[in-house]
Amino acid sequence: MTDTVPRLDGKQIYLREVRLTDIDAGYLRWMNDPEVNQYLESRFHPLTRQDLEAFVTKMQTAPDNAFFAIVARDADKHVGNIKLGPINRTHRTADIGLLIGEKDHWGRGIATEAIHLVTEYGFGTLNLHKLTAGCYSCNPSSARAFEKAGYAREGLRREQFQSHGQFVDQILIGRVCPK
Repeated sequence: MTDTVPRLDGKQIYLREVRLTDIDAGYLRWMNDPEVNQYLESRFHPLTRQDLEAFVTKMQTAPDNAFFAIVARDADKHVGNIKLGPINRTHRTADIGLLIGEKDHWGRGIATEAIHLVTEYGFGTLNLHKLTAGCYSCNPSSARAFEKAGYAREGLRREQFQSHGQFVDQILIGRVCPK
């Protein structure tokens, strides 16, 4: 990408670059909260402030990722993150990953709005052709957020992940840029 990502404005939220100053007790709490991180691969390793600083620094300069903070307009509060990447410029594709860390912001449509904003940016500004995501089958809220943003289920990888002591499927989701 570039040194910074643009600000993307929505109704309930806006997206901006994730900054080192975003790494506070709240962000660290999200990443180590078993309820918040239960569908993240990072859940297997407790994260420190230094781990988060290293990750954010890496994302700030990664040429194939756009890493956004999800900020709730009502309180001007960082409530989660959404990442577009890695971006494959040859095939004009990218993956999306997101996290709403503040539990009091769950169920408000913020994930769907963030997906909409990143999708518009990926198709409109970056000229990407297809965006994809994946989620655990036991996380129907994630699949629903993508579907509300115009994505379709494209496939299923059987027993791909372990979750709560059981193997669960991975739902593959995608959206092609409208012609």
